[in-house]
Amino acid sequence: MIIRKLYKFEAAHIVRNCSSVLCRENIHGHSYIAEVFITSDKLDRGFMVMDFGLLHQVKMFIESFDHSYSLWAGEEEEFKRFIYNYNRRVAEIPVSPSAEGYSLLFFYAIDRILKNTTFRNGEGHVQLSSVRVHETATGYAEAFREDMKFVTFTGKDLHFTEGIRKEWESPDWWDMLTE
Repeated sequence: MIIRKLYKFEAAHIVRNCSSVLCRENIHGHSYIAEVFITSDKLDRGFMVMDFGLLHQVKMFIESFDHSYSLWAGEEEEFKRFIYNYNRRVAEIPVSPSAEGYSLLFFYAIDRILKNTTFRNGEGHVQLSSVRVHETATGYAEAFREDMKFVTFTGKDLHFTEGIRKEWESPDWWDMLTE
């Protein structure tokens, strides 16, 4: 059985090295929708794959990108300094902030979160199936487990500014998850 949880966030970025001049040379933003699909081989005592309340860290992770600038780690240092100087909420990420990059990054992070979630209600083998990130109303990218072959980063390659970290339940939450 599969369940889906939808999250929304607003974010800005530049997608360097893409074909479109507008996207690769200009800061712009989108109203994103991220859909998380989770499967299990059995239902828990509540007749659910899992309680959505157990996804609070997934929500916290995705909200880290809300009203923030997604800064590709490969940007020039001068541009990075500019972004950090004028933005309190910056997520520096090891992938280009395209829908494809977000879906891979989110799959990686959410998979780690689920693997570190304590299940106590008779849940079965709960597993992340896919993450779909809508960049626009007409386009999205979806990452599956087999797409993790494209991942060449670790959780330590994600960096969040203090403006984001202070909103977490614990400022070092992400660091503890990536150890």
